[in-house]
Amino acid sequence: MEKEWSLEELLDLGWQFCRPRIFFSAIELGIFDALLNSRKSAGQLAKELNTDPRATRILLDALAATGFLEKSGDLYVIREDLRKYVDPENPESARGMFEHMVHLWEQWSKLTRIVRGEEKIESLSVVSHGRKRLESFIKAMDVVARDRADNIVRIVNPSNATKLLDVGGASGTYTLAFLKANSKLHATLFDLPEVVEIARNRFKKTDYTDRITFVAGDFYRDPLPAGHDLVFLSAIIHQNSPEENVELFRKANEALIPGGRVVIRDFIMDETRTNPPSGALFAVNMLVNTPGGDTYTFDEVRGGLEEAGFREVRMIQSTSDMDSLVEAKKP
Repeated sequence: MEKEWSLEELLDLGWQFCRPRIFFSAIELGIFDALLNSRKSAGQLAKELNTDPRATRILLDALAATGFLEKSGDLYVIREDLRKYVDPENPESARGMFEHMVHLWEQWSKLTRIVRGEEKIESLSVVSHGRKRLESFIKAMDVVARDRADNIVRIVNPSNATKLLDVGGASGTYTLAFLKANSKLHATLFDLPEVVEIARNRFKKTDYTDRITFVAGDFYRDPLPAGHDLVFLSAIIHQNSPEENVELFRKANEALIPGGRVVIRDFIMDETRTNPPSGALFAVNMLVNTPGGDTYTFDEVRGGLEEAGFREVRMIQSTSDMDSLVEAKKP
């Protein structure tokens, strides 16, 4: 039975933006940073952050009322269960994702103008807004990947692979999981120069530096490093137009030795393009953040792979999120 909306539910829906908005403003203003190690009053925070005293007090009270802060007398402190997620130095921090969400808020505010044709996204928003925003995005991708990478790699099963190419490998979360899963595997991480620098610094703290090669480049313009038997494309095809994906698949094919395979991790939609619902919403995210991105059906992905020369295209995992996996082989 289809859901029947009530007026109360619709009005509640209309106010749901309030909690994330005050949380994002607290991130942007540095409120959580200022409260990491001590309790402070609204006056102290306003002086330290150079913000308006009245506005600061109102925002802090709202943060306390909604459970992000605790208030005792006129002093505010971060909720203990929240601290590890907003502390950028904590291993469990999700700070990069929160900063990325602030950027997404800005982009989603353009949705009506984009649909009306009054505004057009000319380039990938996370790349075109400066290094700080790109770094937040890379950290956000690690937050998404770190709890699922081992399971994804287990399903991909790299046991017979010897040379992995992780395209758009970000800080190397999946690359690291592949190396852990197969002690004979050597990996090449390919990404933009600024991102490769982040990954290189991360791997300096691991025992895998002798089994990884870093290659800086742009897969929209540059060829991919050749000679691999496994190419991994994680969370990439949704940012591309169909034509861009065919070109990327061609480059992946050229990077593989005969008999090698490519594995794509992304949303895979059903033929109605409404399931999974999270994929339909993510298509809107691509609408406001990319020139031609979308989420794609299995038939669309298979068609692009076959056009690029791949065969034996199959789904090796189907999920309701971005963890669906499509595999194809180079003849």
